[in-house]
Amino acid sequence: MTAIIYFAVLAAILFVALRFTCGDCVMGKSGPEGAVRIPLMAFGWALSLFLALTFLICVAFDLIFPGYAMYETWAGLLPGFVWLTPAGFVIGLIETFLYGWYVP
Repeated sequence: MTAIIYFAVLAAILFVALRFTCGDCVMGKSGPEGAVRIPLMAFGWALSLFLALTFLICVAFDLIFPGYAMYETWAGLLPGFVWLTPAGFVIGLIETFLYGWYVP
């Protein structure tokens, strides 16, 4: 149940970020050629911040609930990430942010 609430809140944050940066395109109104367009800059920033925030929440979750830790997954997805080291934390945060710009 908490996972559903977590993803619903993050989806709402992403929607609000896109709504305020993109405006009418998120609401389904057409662009100049009749196509719905999301600006690349708005999408890149919103997705990068979403992934970085998700990383921070997951690290906090791993520290609070070590029995349900997910750091093995992060280590597989983020090259150079080492659990519970300052350098590993910074590397993980930078890489999740950059993944958000890689997607668009």
